This record gives sequence, structure tokens and C-alpha cells, in this order.
Amino acid sequence: MQQNKRLMTTSMLSAVAFVLTFIKFPLPFLPPYLTLDFSDVPTLLATFILGPIAGVIVTLIKNILNFLFNMSDPVGPVANFLAGMSFLLSAYFVYKNKKSTQAMIYGLIIGTIVMTIVLSILNYFVLLPLYGMIFNLGDVLKNIKIVIVSGVIPFNIIKGIVISIIFVLLYRRLKSILK
Repeated sequence: MQQNKRLMTTSMLSAVAFVLTFIKFPLPFLPPYLTLDFSDVPTLLATFILGPIAGVIVTLIKNILNFLFNMSDPVGPVANFLAGMSFLLSAYFVYKNKKSTQAMIYGLIIGTIVMTIVLSILNYFVLLPLYGMIFNLGDVLKNIKIVIVSGVIPFNIIKGIVISIIFVLLYRRLKSILK
């Protein structure tokens, strides 16, 4: 019975995360392809309530579905998956030893920093060059350092902060319901 409940909760959070991928918007003063959505909130809920495997599953399902519905951008779901994984796993592993509100907030801060570093490195060596080749954007490849410093880094910091705030506000209310 408990296993069925976990499976249903994971499925529900995956569906909510997938729907939230469609509600996105660019941030002012940042490149328009960097769009903020709230689909990482259900992945964090799955991770902190059901464990890291559930969070990984929710992240994987939402990005596979996003790829299938938006095949014109194969790089976006990969980048989103890598961002989600670096964020939620680092946040969870900082939190798991103490399991307090303070540890959660500290974990979310560390998760934001790790996500920013990981995505900066991946964008420099893999994602932006791939994006530039697929969409024939030579100017992105010529200015890759500027794009990362003035776009990728601020975007991931803002994303981590916004997602963390929303998650903390929802976590207390949904923890008992989802368990």
C-alpha cells in the first residue's frame, strides 16, 4: 500500500512539474532563451518528502515529456535536467543529516551555488556550443564567456532563489499531505 502511494505521489508531482514547464517567462536583461519556470518546485517536493530517487524520477519524466512536446529545442530539456539534478541532489544531501528548516535553507543555498557552477561549466564546454551549432548562432559561440558571465550565472542564481522561496513556502503546507 505504501509503495502504491509513493508511486502515485511521484506520478502526480511529475505531471504537475511537466505542466509547469509550459508556464515560463524570460527575465529582463537576460538572454531570451533563458526562461524561468516553476517546474523544479515539484521536483524539490518529491526529493525532500519522498527521497532523492523520487526527485530524480520526477525530473527525468518532466524533461522527457518536455522533449517529446518540444522537439524543436533538444538542448533545453537536457540543460533543465542537468540543472535540476545538480540543484536538488546537492540541496537534499546538505539537508538530509540534520533535517531542520535551517539545514533546508542552507541546502537550498548550496544547491543554488552548485547549480550555478555546474551549469556555467556545462554551458561553456557543451550546451552553448551545441545550441550555437544547432541553431546556427555564431555570435553565441564568439561571445561565450560574456553570455555565461552576464546571462547564465545571474539566471541560475535568480532561478535558485525564486524556486527556493516558493518551495519553502509550499513545503510546510504540503509535507503532511504528500506523505
